[in-house]
Amino acid sequence: MKIFASRRQRLVGWSVGGILLTLYIVAQALYSTGVYASWRDQRSLDSACDGTLAQGGLGDALNSSHVRAGAADDSEYLAACLINRPDTGRHGGALQLMLRWSDQSATSEALAPFSRNANGLQGQAAPLGNGWPGYVRYDGSAQVVVALDCQNNKNRALVAYGDLIQWPDDAKTTEPVLTGLGRVTTESAQKAAAKYGCQAQGGRQLTHVSLPSPNGTTAPQQLAQAQGSCVALRGLAGQASDAGTPDFVEYPADAHTPQVNCYLFTPAGKPGYGLYAYYGVVAKDFESVNLANRSDDYALATARCPQSDEEAVFALYHLYDRDTDSYPVRHYSASFAKSALKAFAEHEAKQRGCTNVRMMSRS
Repeated sequence: MKIFASRRQRLVGWSVGGILLTLYIVAQALYSTGVYASWRDQRSLDSACDGTLAQGGLGDALNSSHVRAGAADDSEYLAACLINRPDTGRHGGALQLMLRWSDQSATSEALAPFSRNANGLQGQAAPLGNGWPGYVRYDGSAQVVVALDCQNNKNRALVAYGDLIQWPDDAKTTEPVLTGLGRVTTESAQKAAAKYGCQAQGGRQLTHVSLPSPNGTTAPQQLAQAQGSCVALRGLAGQASDAGTPDFVEYPADAHTPQVNCYLFTPAGKPGYGLYAYYGVVAKDFESVNLANRSDDYALATARCPQSDEEAVFALYHLYDRDTDSYPVRHYSASFAKSALKAFAEHEAKQRGCTNVRMMSRS
């Protein structure tokens, strides 16, 4: 009996040893072939940003099929996450997604672009299109902002920021990267709205997002040719010329974007006046920036809009050129500024069904 017991113990030992060896070999194979890393990275993406990260455009945004997610500081946000490539250190490619409610205070980082409105073209943004209430901006780095108004609560909107904090150096063209960033931001915003009970209307899948002009290829044209965001000023072409800005750069007309821009240019090709329209939570954030202590020449107007309880805000700025450390339009024309802003605001209001356009006096 002892002989049989001993043999049985040896067989059991060999079996256990064989199983352990097999498991070790399998584990080594999974690790060496990257299967485990892929599984781990996919789990990180699935749980990122409280499970709201949309993954459809990640590959294009970071120019890689191998991406992973990690935690980001979400103390000031509803959720936040960082997505990058394993080789980010060598080739770049990293983006940060941040979500907030409109009744949360915007961070200083989110408000920073509004303080640069008088600084040439640094405050510019272009609409995403395809029915999305969002825009893309570029000031050394790309950012997409989407603001989904909650139809079941007019006092609230879900805001998503997609920041491409490291451009993928091996990307040959900009458009796929920006389109991917746009998809990640818009689709994550819609996914988050559904998760958190915000009944919101999004748009169609983005297929084309490009740099805001004139970072792109658009050159200033004569104001009489305006058809997009500057179309309201065509009737003021003579006054604009007298004010030193006969030309313009505009953006596609879009009744969904929460920020609209129109720029008037000097004959030397320098932006002299910038016009801005802000809606919903973006208008609220703009108004939270203290303009009273600034020395910029500007004019303001407001309107009531049906999509949000927040007033729309319209602004015109006398623009400063950092390259020459001067104003391309030497003398600010308050009368032209008032006429241009009034025409711009009234046209914008009409496109959105807004009413009660009021020119604001500066205190």
